[in-house]
Amino acid sequence: MSASRIPAQRGPTVEFEFDGDPVVAHEGETVAAALLAANVAAFGIARNGEPRLPLCNMGTCFDCVVTVDGEPLVRSCLRDVCDGMRVTRNEAS
Repeated sequence: MSASRIPAQRGPTVEFEFDGDPVVAHEGETVAAALLAANVAAFGIARNGEPRLPLCNMGTCFDCVVTVDGEPLVRSCLRDVCDGMRVTRNEAS
């Protein structure tokens, strides 16, 4: 069994930054979808050092929280990407 993408029309490309690295996405995608497509291994780091990735993709689990343009605890599965936005990994304190 293998996975494949369903052909779909996508919006224009946008570029944003994740922890200083450029990420190319498509308008209309969520930050979480764009980071998963870019093979980002961790959206955040838990107190025990474990990587955090989206679990529910509908805004209830908070495992996908990141900082967007200085705004902390943004659920990346609910925020659309914008050209030039700066996203940083969430680290538990």
